[in-house]
Amino acid sequence: MNDVDTVAASAAMAAPEWAAVPPIARARSLRAAADALEAHRSELVGLAAEETALGLPRLESELTRTIVQLRLFSEVVAAGDELDVCIDDADPEFVLGPRPDLRRYRVPLGPVLNFAASNFPFAFSVAGGDTASALAAGCPVIVKAHSGHPRLSVRTTEVVSTALIESGAPAGTLAMVSSQDAGIALIRDPRIRAASFTGSTGVGRMLADLAAAREAPIPFYGELGSLNPVFVTATAIAEHGDKIAQGLATAVAGSAGQLCTKPGFVFLPTGHGLVPLLSHALETAHEHRLLTTSVSKGFVDGRRRAFEDTAVDAVVPGTVRMDEDQYAWTTPAIATIAAADLARRPSLVDEVFGPFAFLVEYEETDDLLGIADRIFQGNLTVTVHAGKDEDVRPLLDWAAAHSGRVIFGGWPTGVSVTPAQQHGGPWPATTLGTGTSVGTAAITRFQRSVAYQDVPDSMLPEPLRDSNPWRVPQRHSPAGQSGAWGMNPSE
Repeated sequence: MNDVDTVAASAAMAAPEWAAVPPIARARSLRAAADALEAHRSELVGLAAEETALGLPRLESELTRTIVQLRLFSEVVAAGDELDVCIDDADPEFVLGPRPDLRRYRVPLGPVLNFAASNFPFAFSVAGGDTASALAAGCPVIVKAHSGHPRLSVRTTEVVSTALIESGAPAGTLAMVSSQDAGIALIRDPRIRAASFTGSTGVGRMLADLAAAREAPIPFYGELGSLNPVFVTATAIAEHGDKIAQGLATAVAGSAGQLCTKPGFVFLPTGHGLVPLLSHALETAHEHRLLTTSVSKGFVDGRRRAFEDTAVDAVVPGTVRMDEDQYAWTTPAIATIAAADLARRPSLVDEVFGPFAFLVEYEETDDLLGIADRIFQGNLTVTVHAGKDEDVRPLLDWAAAHSGRVIFGGWPTGVSVTPAQQHGGPWPATTLGTGTSVGTAAITRFQRSVAYQDVPDSMLPEPLRDSNPWRVPQRHSPAGQSGAWGMNPSE
């Protein structure tokens, strides 16, 4: 067998065994993976620094996030919450006719293909959020490694897969392929039951189309481009404009702007006066190498396209130089454009992945949402900066309709890994805007629900049995309640 057949066959063989592992044991395997990453921290961070140039502090923090995420998911799995067990007792007096005994829970989809990202060599790569959530759901994972950090990908796979197997997971629970051809072949392989991706809109759309064109289509969870608009009111500028300028400079410069949540378009009232503050905040920014040659080319092209437009003013031009290997070395750049001019230039409404942002100047707050409607589709985030007592509910409502996460008074960079997190949004931010790739809800992307009707208790899956051997939460609907539905006078 070739590599694709080997890893697909191994994952398919592991799938039923991994799915049948009790929650406590699966949680133990996730903790073992986290412990193994911690034990190899120095080695892995060193490799990541060599291959990505992201810097040790950033990479240390990202590995910590990845480890904590695995441990958080182990807690969720151990509690059994992700199974969402629901039991309706048989009810001969049910108001719509006799109700059978119905028991429903979530089961793993099967082998998952995860396309790793370039900009998060830990958190969205081999052991990152998509892999961790699929493993927590009970699915084996095959990672298509990113070419931006190949040695790190191989070593992380070795570390995590060894830890999983030594903790009791079946062989084939985690594997890796490297080539683009292998990734394409696997997304077409009938043994793959779901896929995830973090990357560009063009590649993500291509993969989503392949997933949909299969004889049996599969879910494809793609996190694609995002412009992450920010709306700042005049009152906010008057109250804390210096703080806004500093926050924006940090958000654009951090990780050389190579974050899917970097604010790309910041709407400011005409006469805002933030340019000198931004220039001062960015004047000490160090030159930073971009992640890959393709990222470098995209940044150079996007920056040039913006600065060549006659309606654009390069207020902080930044710097770009190409080295002999065609990597771009950059410092942050800021451009300004009038909101009305931007609305007439759809070619500028595109993500420039790297340390670049537009300041979009508007005349009247009342016109802001109309302009934004003409410019933006879906985003991962929308941010609003307002005054202390300013009512900006229309802006917040617009933000909720156009993004997965609404931020007030802060900045979208930095995505907390928590149960309430939502990292996803309407197209084109994600291919399926109902899911999240960060937080505990990410687990449900790789599950489906199955109901059992009138099945003898001894033949039911463990989570659905009356004896509840896995000790997971079970929500019961006892017989005899339906006649009183809607009859409570206090409601």
